[in-house]
Amino acid sequence: MPRVLVLNPNSNPAVTEGIDSALDGLRHDLGVTLDVAGLTGTPFGIESQRDVDAVAGPIARHVHDHEGAYDAFVIACFSDPGLHGAREATRKPVLGIASSGLLTALALGEAVGVVSIGSGSLPRHHRLYRAMGVAPRIRADLPVGASVGDLAGGSDGPDGMQNAMEGVGRRLVAEHGCDVLVLGCAGMTRYRAPLEAALGVPVVDPAQAATGMAITAAVLDLSS
Repeated sequence: MPRVLVLNPNSNPAVTEGIDSALDGLRHDLGVTLDVAGLTGTPFGIESQRDVDAVAGPIARHVHDHEGAYDAFVIACFSDPGLHGAREATRKPVLGIASSGLLTALALGEAVGVVSIGSGSLPRHHRLYRAMGVAPRIRADLPVGASVGDLAGGSDGPDGMQNAMEGVGRRLVAEHGCDVLVLGCAGMTRYRAPLEAALGVPVVDPAQAATGMAITAAVLDLSS
């Protein structure tokens, strides 16, 4: 059975634990080995282009150093930091959660909305949409005005963050006509199911989407 490493580029253990929990269903249902690891010495949250640039090297080194132990890798940050460098560091498949999550959403609906963490992330996201050639299908990308620490259980607690995300989600659906949403941060994974239930449209957790694609790539031996 394939072995997949899901790598959280930030040093926030709560985000790593949340991703790990979100992948339990894939582990149990598919019988694959999914390891989730975080990096040390990296930013607590990937919230700026400087943060994205800072983690590119550590990601590539980690992938290179663990190439023999895994059949595929996932970079669990919505900016897909270090994706191309990591692909140069291994012959195994490497997937980013942003591109994977967006492609999954495009298969589920016509008008995609993204729930982002903060306004500072929007320029990076829109550069990615243009680079992927999917910008016309991204109807809107709206921030909840939070930090990675808030998503992991900040001062307002999980209920406050859930309410904030629902508010943004309702705007995406009602005001922008989005019929599928993507969570724009790996730290949002715990909110996917309740958000989908509240809004009545598919909500894609990009970490789950990328991991599913990585499993498929490993099973099909797409690195050969």
